[in-house]
Amino acid sequence: MSIPLLEYSPSSQNQRVDGYEVPNEDTPTIYRLDNATSDTDIDSIIWAAYRQIFSEHLILKSNRQSFLESQMRNRAINVRDFIRGLGKSEVFRTQIADLNSNYRLVDIILKRFLGRAAYNKDEEIAWSIVIATKGLHGFIDALLDSDEYLENFGNDIVPFQRRRYGSRPFNLVNPRYNAYWRDTQNILGLAGRSFYSARTSGSLTTEDIRKAIPANFFAMAGTIIPNERNYQRTIASVTSQITTLEIPDTTREIGTEQPTIKAVAVALPYRYIPGTQRN
Repeated sequence: MSIPLLEYSPSSQNQRVDGYEVPNEDTPTIYRLDNATSDTDIDSIIWAAYRQIFSEHLILKSNRQSFLESQMRNRAINVRDFIRGLGKSEVFRTQIADLNSNYRLVDIILKRFLGRAAYNKDEEIAWSIVIATKGLHGFIDALLDSDEYLENFGNDIVPFQRRRYGSRPFNLVNPRYNAYWRDTQNILGLAGRSFYSARTSGSLTTEDIRKAIPANFFAMAGTIIPNERNYQRTIASVTSQITTLEIPDTTREIGTEQPTIKAVAVALPYRYIPGTQRN
């Protein structure tokens, strides 16, 4: 059973406020299928969609989706369907989705599909639950079918960063992986061995081993609080043991005959005998 989307409060980001900016080089170019009149225009729309969803570092010939491009050029699908296909492609899953945690994946996908960053942590948590219950494809479908997407991009506009100021588009500055992916790779590299065995069986130094330990392990270790001793319970337990402790009988039976002590003749030097002084 899928969990309904949790409620969160939108923040006043730039894209939610009407602006009066003068068009300049930071103004995004809008690629619209309705205005395409030639194959060159279609190629520009396809390139813009790749750049927005895959980002520049994944615009490779081996990553192109030939089937989707063919449908797009024949106008069998619209721009929204093309964007949906790119998001559900194997390239997007292996190169973006699998390399990030759900929270960070929410922020990346919101930037690339809706043209804005996540409002707050509450929105990241809400959409991460959608990923956990409906999967990556269900999350992408929920965004592309949302009122926010349809109101801003409709069926024929390539998503873009809404109201960008002075810096590069944020879909181009997101790295391919974060600390979550690096920690996973470290664990896979150890292949189930303990950090001690990796240290003693190789040429790594102690500092190298400390760097290989995932950061989330140190965070987890820092939150561990040992159990405190319950002194009242300890005192009660000791008192109970003392009161019920049986002391063994170590006495011995003494017979009726008492031992006799006989006088022993002692020969002392004459000079110690009183009254015997030699002249």
